[in-house]
Amino acid sequence: MLIVLDTNVLLIALPKTSPYRPIFDALREGTLSLAVSNEILFEYTEIIARQLNSSIADNLLRLLLNLPTLKLINVYFKWQLITADPDDNKFTDTAIAAQADYLVTNDRHFQVAKNIPFPIVNIVTADEFLALLNS
Repeated sequence: MLIVLDTNVLLIALPKTSPYRPIFDALREGTLSLAVSNEILFEYTEIIARQLNSSIADNLLRLLLNLPTLKLINVYFKWQLITADPDDNKFTDTAIAAQADYLVTNDRHFQVAKNIPFPIVNIVTADEFLALLNS
């Protein structure tokens, strides 16, 4: 299964005691594939360094880049689906370009993409995805 993870979900999946840790563990174990763009990797590093620290951010980036199931996607078209927070478009654009099965986010700005008939972006919350992962 190929997914795109919004930074907010990656952050809550990192702690070992988090109920969302199975998402991160599935990435590490290779049972999930992660699609990212350079823009997404940059945001992961920036936000995690700010929220946690730069050492954790660097280690996480190194781990992600060494995952055999990581798909580095070049986004050639900007769909501009999310107008409330245009910075979030990097996630929808990557999901579309990668033909990802799911874009996992807890950000309400993505809800608008659920009502767009084309291009299709399967947006789920972390809770919904965790239920899919456990089924």
